Amino acid sequence: MTAVVLPAVPRVLIAEADPWSRDLLKHVLLNVRCDARLDLCADGQEALRLLADNPYDLVIVDWELPGIDGLNVLRNVRQRKRNPPLPFILMSSRNDSASVREALPLAPAAYLTKPLNMESLTHRLQDLLVNAGEEVACEVPTLAPGMTLSAYLERRRELAEGAALMTDVQVAINRSLNPGGLDLVRLEGEIRTDPQITAVLIAAANSAAQHLGDPVQTLGQALHRLGTAQSMNLILGLALKRSARLSDPLLADYAERYWELSLHTAEYARTLARLLDLDQERCYCAGILHCLGDLALLMCLQEWKQAGGELDEWEEIGDALAEFGAAYGSALRTRWRLPLELRELIAAVYQLGGGVYSREALVMNMAAQLARLTEHEGIEALAKSRTARLLKIGLPELMRLRKK
Repeated sequence: MTAVVLPAVPRVLIAEADPWSRDLLKHVLLNVRCDARLDLCADGQEALRLLADNPYDLVIVDWELPGIDGLNVLRNVRQRKRNPPLPFILMSSRNDSASVREALPLAPAAYLTKPLNMESLTHRLQDLLVNAGEEVACEVPTLAPGMTLSAYLERRRELAEGAALMTDVQVAINRSLNPGGLDLVRLEGEIRTDPQITAVLIAAANSAAQHLGDPVQTLGQALHRLGTAQSMNLILGLALKRSARLSDPLLADYAERYWELSLHTAEYARTLARLLDLDQERCYCAGILHCLGDLALLMCLQEWKQAGGELDEWEEIGDALAEFGAAYGSALRTRWRLPLELRELIAAVYQLGGGVYSREALVMNMAAQLARLTEHEGIEALAKSRTARLLKIGLPELMRLRKK
């Protein structure tokens, strides 16, 4: 296909009901055209309103939109008889020949079945959005005049997309491949230590489009509910984000320490849960996720530096983490609608309030205390703590845990 002559900055509409699929499409598209102007919506009525108000260069719509479905959005676009026709990508979970035959007379630029093939989608977008020989360069946004770090972090708290990846996604996927395709069990083993991937897959599995039955609270449950293709798409979508990795050495060092703290807390939690015959995987998952806010904050600090902001070597980073880390984590877990039961376990990592506690919450609190002990600190005081008494765990058990 020969690319059409496009304006300097193409404007694109994405209409997709599922928030995680919508986010994935956004990042795939920005990876092809980082300068594109995007409008996002979740239903057909809003899509038609946007189409009436704005001149678009490309429209990407899901057939299964609520209200007015994507096929009728396409039909409405074609009735306007724009010349040349507006490029329109129609996505659908329908892969039967009757559905394809119904859509083809409306001349979509592409009919893509879900779960999407990322390579095929990327090629389609390149054909439609990048002219032959064209190179697209995007500058990093600069800070508003007078912007302070505290004000910047306060504003970013409700907009932050999450943490940097601690796992090499491509390596993890390659290790999980076998002659029959992707092995979900092996994939879980490869990515289970990454807080960002774990949180996003759990959130996606609990989204309105996926929710069936009990809430998903572990990575394994999320992978099986989403399936191989959708899980892979979401993981690859995370890797496409511009800030997928922390490039600043000092911030990366901080992230490494928070990641290690998460791993130690998760392992202690799983061991304690096994000892007390509780849900090991849920406790492990809560441990992995409890530093997600701190890791997300570090990514925002990198964005601050890339935008031209100054950052003191140690003190200012530490102050920012102390002031905003917990708030970032709470905002992300709430915005992503992670299950309440899982959020309560994560909250128990930090403190136990008044009232009656579940044994799993006590496990999380004890696991966090164990993970934060330095090699020079004894565990005698921990053995006498309220948490230990409620769990009925004594010094011998804690000493065995510490040696593992």
